[in-house]
Amino acid sequence: MDQPVPTTRRPIVAARTDVGVVRELNEDACVRVGDPLRIAVVADGMGGHEAGEEASAAAIAAVQEQAESRLADAHAEEALQRLGEIVHAAHQAVLERAPRGAGTTFTALARLDADAERWAVANVGDSRVYRRPAAARMLEQLTVDHSAVQMLVDAGQLTADEARVHPRRNVITRALGSDEQLVVDVGEVEARTGDRFLLCSDGLTGELRDEEILDLLDAHEDVEDAVDALIDAALWRGVQDNVTVVLVQMP
Repeated sequence: MDQPVPTTRRPIVAARTDVGVVRELNEDACVRVGDPLRIAVVADGMGGHEAGEEASAAAIAAVQEQAESRLADAHAEEALQRLGEIVHAAHQAVLERAPRGAGTTFTALARLDADAERWAVANVGDSRVYRRPAAARMLEQLTVDHSAVQMLVDAGQLTADEARVHPRRNVITRALGSDEQLVVDVGEVEARTGDRFLLCSDGLTGELRDEEILDLLDAHEDVEDAVDALIDAALWRGVQDNVTVVLVQMP
């Protein structure tokens, strides 16, 4: 049986989502499951006419329904496999519950062991997970965007800054709810005491460069304050998309 994590090993979590300054609907969604944290997820829906909102909500609901039962009592290696199964369950939920043609990104950080020492990331689409290590002042992007502009960046045809403002920056190549076979990036990540993990939709990264995100994280010791600062900065820039941030600080 999964043993309770001592209070000193409880990650600190803060989350916030905002409709932004242009959109009428918030098609982003996020969730944190478990105390201590078992999994945190950000989903950015798409499809228009409320379809994106329904898609992200369906994915999040599937996580809420299945994460605890699938991840509890699993050894780390088994939990890694089950994380992939949770993403596939969320994909099926979008297909069944959302309108045809709707889809959503899916980005997750999940605990693999009872001691909160082993963690994993799963990703479909262009929502991201970053790590701000406690031991070094840097911001590491742990996920790879599944997007048209990322393909151009990989091919050397665009810089990262050019990709942020490219006309096709919102075109993604993988999504939950797609008719194509789902491919999920899943992998274990290093997590040490004091490390911070940032999950976010492209509403944040479309407005703020990585250096700006790092500066705001480092300016706020409290995770709630850091989340508010990130979203407020995107809003101040006039973000035209919804924006969602989840910040997890390791014990």
